[in-house]
Amino acid sequence: MANRIILEEKPNKTVFREGDVIIKEFVPGHPKEHVFNEAYIHSCVEASGLSIPKIRSVVPSNGGWALTIEYIEGKTLDRLMQESPQMCEAYLERLVDIQLEVGGYQVLQLRNTISKMDQVIKSVEGIDAATRYELLQRLHGMKRHTRLCHGDFVPSNVILRDDGSYCVLDWAHATSGNAGADAAITYMRFSLDQPEYAEEYLRIFCERSGMSVRYVQKWLPIVAAAQLAKKNPSEKELLTQWISVVEYQ
Repeated sequence: MANRIILEEKPNKTVFREGDVIIKEFVPGHPKEHVFNEAYIHSCVEASGLSIPKIRSVVPSNGGWALTIEYIEGKTLDRLMQESPQMCEAYLERLVDIQLEVGGYQVLQLRNTISKMDQVIKSVEGIDAATRYELLQRLHGMKRHTRLCHGDFVPSNVILRDDGSYCVLDWAHATSGNAGADAAITYMRFSLDQPEYAEEYLRIFCERSGMSVRYVQKWLPIVAAAQLAKKNPSEKELLTQWISVVEYQ
């Protein structure tokens, strides 16, 4: 058996490389339906022809379940930005170009963004009834689109190969819906994890997509409320500030 190299450890899973595959091993008790749903989403996107790793298997593992996915050679945009900070603007432009290309696909088997956000916002604890109502009103006031939305489109999920081609990782949160929502999620993730790039990303995205900054901002309270469902204490303060819909009228 090839040596296992641990890539990521989270409370619900461990991700490691073993030879030419990446294995996501979920802890015992992690819902079986969640694992199979992730495999289903990934398989639907894979069938679209977009450049993503191929699913190899879904198998029982150490009392839980594991997804086995093709390993892709190359470097993530996140790593490239760390290695060459003087190139960060160019890498942000590449990130946006790839995101817009992804949004040109349609994978209609996936759940619609608005339907998914509705369920998540209704489940979030700690939001008062009036704010929840305003969030849901705003959500359902958005037009339903059918663009492929990644749901976590950040530099660490995009690999560039030596020949310049790309591969997009981690499709667990993908939906069919609104590109503005996907951009708002990326902006939110930059604001939480790499705030020095947040405004530059938003500027580039809106310039290249023709989408207004105002439209992306209208999604921010919605995606912030959905992110609260993950119950990350370090994120709570900023997300709670963004949930005030009054600031983004």
